[in-house]
Parts: sequence; structure tokens; C-alpha cells
Amino acid sequence: MSLKKKLIVLNTTIMLGLGSAFAIPSVKAESITDIQSQRTGIQSDISEAEQVIQQLKKEQSKMNAQIAQIESAMKENDQKIKDTEQEIKDTEKDIESLKKEIKALEERIAKREEVLKERALSFQESGGDVEYLEVVLGSKSFGEFVNRVGAVATIVEADQQILSEQEADKADLEKKQATVEKKLQSLKDMEVELKGMQSQIEDQKAETVNMKAKIEKKESETEALKQSLENKDAGLEAQIASIRENIKKEEERKASEKADLDRAAEEVNSSNASSEESSSSSSEESSSSSKGEASAKSSSKAESSSNSSKNSSAAKPAASKTETSSRPSSANTGSAITAGYKYIGNSTYKFGGGRTASDIANGLFDCSAFVAWAYKQAGVNLTPSTDALKNAGRQVSDSQKQPGDLVFFNTYKTDGHVGIYVGGGKFIGSQSSTGVAIANMDSGYWAGVYNGRVVRVN
Repeated sequence: MSLKKKLIVLNTTIMLGLGSAFAIPSVKAESITDIQSQRTGIQSDISEAEQVIQQLKKEQSKMNAQIAQIESAMKENDQKIKDTEQEIKDTEKDIESLKKEIKALEERIAKREEVLKERALSFQESGGDVEYLEVVLGSKSFGEFVNRVGAVATIVEADQQILSEQEADKADLEKKQATVEKKLQSLKDMEVELKGMQSQIEDQKAETVNMKAKIEKKESETEALKQSLENKDAGLEAQIASIRENIKKEEERKASEKADLDRAAEEVNSSNASSEESSSSSSEESSSSSKGEASAKSSSKAESSSNSSKNSSAAKPAASKTETSSRPSSANTGSAITAGYKYIGNSTYKFGGGRTASDIANGLFDCSAFVAWAYKQAGVNLTPSTDALKNAGRQVSDSQKQPGDLVFFNTYKTDGHVGIYVGGGKFIGSQSSTGVAIANMDSGYWAGVYNGRVVRVN
């Protein structure tokens, strides 16, 4: 083979070596760009999953606080039931004692009746059919006259006293019976109400615990998804590291080959510099041109890949945020509703509460007392009783209800709970599980017990 051909082969080998040295890393660089683009999407999903987890943790914390409130209400209510049951027992003892008194009174009344009968009979036998004046004037002597007057007066006076005592005992008996029976009935009604309310609180707790379990399940699933995404991201990161390591090794190998080829070319060129100068110069120009083209192609591909990655990243939609609002506009609800906002999250349900200045100052309300208080802030006086409130205005249909209307629920009894409608399927009221709060009456517990009664306060 001639020297010129050898040089051509050598230069061609150099060209191919240089082209390969640039082409292979370029392809791998594109792979890194693609993988990095995937990582960007995965990291965005991880960030979104973390936000969901944080929101779920907040909801779980809220559920825990609500369960604690419910348990506190149940504990207080249970103590109230025990106290009421003890009062019922004490009242029943009073009734037993009263029954003995009643029996004694009845015996005294019966004895008096016998005495009156005997006196009447005796008076009749001794001339009771004679008028008082005849008895007195028929005396044969002054002494008999005095005795007759005294006897008649004593009989009349004694009878009047007996009759008076009889009437007093009967009145006392009726009064005691009415008082004790009224107290006993009141206590029994309270016991029924408290036990019904306790059942209602237990139902709400069960619902809250169920919601908490769902939140925990969703949180667990989101954590698992996040872990899966992190594992995938770590795998892609490892791929990039591996590709970069291979590129580095490939570049080192090609640099070594280039150095060997350069040394070989220099040796050939130095030994034949004079005879093949023009040919060698032409080969070097060709080699330089090829290197430039390969470099330009590599640069063009890298730029195209980079632009593709940017476009792909720009095309990826941002995570959407859901806007929620649990509180209706005060412009639509009126001052009776907005008055209660200050007690949301800052109050406790209390059976019979909200009827004293101290209870109101401390946010202690039952449902009817809260409604009455709220309307009082709007200049309307209402009686704090569900039975009274359902007649506090005119009835309207459920489809016509407006913010400010009273809405009723069948809890432990018909119309056992009342609140103020705020719009959007929600109402504000003092709930046994939460204190003053805005609750959803279109789903969950309250939807199940809403009875459709709507009262528009006049």
C-alpha cells in the first residue's frame, strides 16, 4: 500500500473515531434530557401528594378535636342523666313519704266525718230538729238556759272547726300531690330528653369516627403513592447517574483513542512531511471539517432535545386548587346569623344553657337558647324552646326556605333540634357534638334527621 493510501486510511479512521466520540455522548445526553423531563413530572406529582397529605392531616386533626368534644359532651350528658336518675329516686322517696302522709290525712278526714255524723245524730236525738231560739227559750231555769246556750254554741263551734280542718287537710293533700307529681313528671321528661340526646351524640360520634377512618385510609393511600413516586424518581436519578458515568467513560476512551491516532498521524507526517505535505494538509482540512459538522450536529440535537423538554414541561398542567368556603356571605344571612359567628369553635353545648348572662358570656348554649339569643341580637324576642320556636312564625315549604329561616330536625324526639338556615344547604346552631357550628343538612347525619319543617320568623 502506498504512503498516500495509508495516510488516507489513517485520516479516515481519525474522522470516524472523532465522529463516534461526539455522536454517542449526544445520544446519551438526549436520554438524560428525557429522563430528567420524567423526573420533573414525577417530582411535581410528589409535591402535589405532599400537599394532599398535609390537608388530610389537618382534617384528621379537626376530626380528633371533634371526637374529643363529642366525648366531653357525652361525659357531661351522662353525668346529667345520672344526676336526674338520682333526683327521680329521691322524688319517688318523697312520693312514698307523701303517700304515708296522704294515708294519715285520709284517716283523719274519715275520722272527722264519723265525728260529724255522730254529732249530727246526737244533736238530732237531743232536739236537733228544734230551732236554736226554741232550745234556748225553752229553758226552765236560768242555769238550764246558760247550759243550753253553751251546748249549742260548743256544738256549732266544734263542727265549724272540724269542717275547717277538713277543708285545710284536703287542700294540703291536693297541693302536695300536684307538686310531687309535677316534679316527678318533669324529671322523667328530662331523663327521656337526655337519653335521647345521648343517643344522638353517640350517632354523631359514630359518623365522625367513620369519617376519620376514611381520611386515615386516604392518607395511607396517598402516602403509598408518594412512596411509589419517590422510588420511581430515585430509579430515574440512578439511570441518569449511570448514563453520565457511561458518557464519561466513553469520552475518556475516545479521548485516549484520539490521542493514539494523533500520535500515529504525527509519526507518519513527520517521516513523509516533504513528499506528502499537500496531501496531508488536505486530509487535515477534511478532518477538521468533519469534526465541525459532527460538533454542529451534536449541538443541534442537544438544543432540540432541550427545547422539547422545556415545551413538555410547559405543557404539563399545574396542580389545580379547590377553593372551599364553609361560611356563607353575611349579606345573605342577616344579623341573627352573623351574631353567632363569634361562637364558632369557641363554645360548648350545654343542656339548658344559654339562659343566663354567665352561660352566654362563656358560650354555653343548647340549640333553642342559641336561636333565641341570636334573634335577640337582631331585635326579635323568641322563647328558648323548640316547641315554642316551631310556632314562632309562619310555616313555609322546604323548597322556599331562605337564609334566616328556622329549620327543625327529628333527633331524640320530633323537632328535637333547631337551627338557623344560612343558605347553600347549611345551617348554624348549637350542636351537642361541636357547640356553635355551621353544619351541612344536605348530607351526613343532619340530612338523615332533617324533617322539612321550616319556620319564617315574623
